[in-house]
Amino acid sequence: MALAGIELRFIVDHVSGIIDGYYVNNIYGVTRDSLLFKLRHTSKDDLFLMVSTFGIWLTSTKLGQIEENRMQRRLRSTLLRMRFRQIRQIGAERIAYLEFEGFGSEFVLVAELFGDGNVILCDADMKILALMHSVDVRHRTLKVGAKYAPPPAPSDNAVDILSMGRQDFASLPGADMAAARWLGRTLGLPRKYAEGIIRMAGVPSGTAGTQLDQGQADAICDAAVRLVSDVTSGNHTPVIITTEGKSPEVMPVDVTGGMDDDDGAGDGDAAGTTAKRSKASSFMAGLDKVFTESFLARARDAGASGTATRIKDLETQIAEQQKAVDTVMRRSESVGALARLLLGLAGEGVLSMSDGRVLPALEGCGAQLLQEKGVHLVRISDKKIQVSMQAPLQSVASVLFDEAKRQARAAPAIEKSMADARSRLEKLYGEAQSDRARAGSGIASEIRKKSWFERYRWFYTSDGSLAVGGRDAASNSAVIRKQMAPGDRVFHAEVHGSPFFILKGADPSAAPSDVSMNEVAHATVCFSRAWREGMHGMSAFWVGPDQVRKSAPTGQFLPKGSFTISGQRNFIRPQSLRLAVGMVIHNGSPVLVCGPPEPVVSRSVLYAIIEPHGPDLSEAAKRVRTEFLKLDEDAAKRIPLDDFVRVLPSGKSQVKEVGRQQQQQQ
Repeated sequence: MALAGIELRFIVDHVSGIIDGYYVNNIYGVTRDSLLFKLRHTSKDDLFLMVSTFGIWLTSTKLGQIEENRMQRRLRSTLLRMRFRQIRQIGAERIAYLEFEGFGSEFVLVAELFGDGNVILCDADMKILALMHSVDVRHRTLKVGAKYAPPPAPSDNAVDILSMGRQDFASLPGADMAAARWLGRTLGLPRKYAEGIIRMAGVPSGTAGTQLDQGQADAICDAAVRLVSDVTSGNHTPVIITTEGKSPEVMPVDVTGGMDDDDGAGDGDAAGTTAKRSKASSFMAGLDKVFTESFLARARDAGASGTATRIKDLETQIAEQQKAVDTVMRRSESVGALARLLLGLAGEGVLSMSDGRVLPALEGCGAQLLQEKGVHLVRISDKKIQVSMQAPLQSVASVLFDEAKRQARAAPAIEKSMADARSRLEKLYGEAQSDRARAGSGIASEIRKKSWFERYRWFYTSDGSLAVGGRDAASNSAVIRKQMAPGDRVFHAEVHGSPFFILKGADPSAAPSDVSMNEVAHATVCFSRAWREGMHGMSAFWVGPDQVRKSAPTGQFLPKGSFTISGQRNFIRPQSLRLAVGMVIHNGSPVLVCGPPEPVVSRSVLYAIIEPHGPDLSEAAKRVRTEFLKLDEDAAKRIPLDDFVRVLPSGKSQVKEVGRQQQQQQ
């Protein structure tokens, strides 16, 4: 499925409306022509944007690497941490321009969605820095170092499809071609939309322009304007169309015949097959579903290809083994027959191989007597056996019998190996069909949209207020510089390694409750060095946002993550060094949180109370995860061990209590 220009217009407008303030957090290579951008915002959920040679869309599925993408490393080195400034499109061209800025530089990522497609990285002057495919044709050249230029317009009189009117359709009644074909050429629309417009206008399919009256031409114009407006504005009901033998496609407006009945029956296409239609929640969601399935099919094909290769290799091995069995058995029989012949000659009075009667007998058995480097050999069935010309003929026959037995003994070993290979082959045959399905497993995983505060330490207090704290110097700085707002309370402890915690306040004029203040002070102390050293009795203090100075006094220096505090400090001493690790249900998914026991336990499905001392960080994380798996394996196994390590305080921890609560939505 290829995107039409008007479909790209909708995507560009949709993405433009939500990317303000986002920056590039990571870039993943999915296939050789597709890249997944992870976009992050300081206070909004992460976005995942797929950029490919055949489309651009927001996705809810994280795909692993299916094929190597040679541009991934270059884009990472250039665009990571860059702010996503805007995405734009010129008219209804199938070209998207993604603009990034940061660190005094600007870059443009051009996605061409026509033909074989291309993704091109340019600097601010549109000089090409990297691209997926070099192009050298008559009308333009794309290569590293050249200046990027889009393909020339098809004609100077091309219609602007986004602002067209009836004057642009004046030549339609005189066109000596099908009206749908005229629409495709003049408006640059794909066939499905051109024919859909004719259907919407109530004009018989295949009608030529010269057969139209003015009323029909006006109806076609009105239908085209309405269709373009509905697609680009989002005033549409998307539909996914699946036809047997074809790849599914999604359309923002179903111009092919309307939705199906509940029984799933669809309209027949030109070949008599049935097209099934299903609604999509949005055009973007439909694109995500269709394109993601295309990626998974690609992965399954790769997996199936690997299975087929193993089957072919095993079949070749078995054939070679059978050939080897046949060879050694043939040699054994031939050598044994020759030995019996020589014994018969010995019975007739022939004493040795030098007797003139031996050579004709050898030739009659298909054997030859040779001499190589002074050594006499008998060659039979491509096997050379050393013999003595002066030895008694009975001795030579005995040597040949021994060789025949040796050849025969090789057959059972080969046959055993061949039986093992056949067993493996039967297993591969049995798994061949399921291998295609398994090949795509593990490639795709649903993206859980993380809330902005999940990149910090966080918990909800007993009163439902959000507390957010830093994990290290960098996140301490981010908490204060990006998240602090009027009405918040800022917490810190005069202990080395203390985080800055913010108790978010919805109303700047209202003071938070004492319960919430005590709980955030408790978390501030527990996540400081006090936990690692087991220092009980430490205090935290809180101040207002206006008391936090983000710059050092004149002549002084502040390390990263440090700030100066002015005015009165309000101290609170927690009663204990205890934390709770809880599994809460957040936006429908299990998420880990760590904080004071009372608020965490009350909101958690599973919880573990921890105290200082005991196993080190990684072992403590394993212990908590093991306890959660015992209580609810299905939920706990969805959370990786790294998340348990990430949520725990630095230092050693011991599990004192575990439990289960009634499931709650966070």
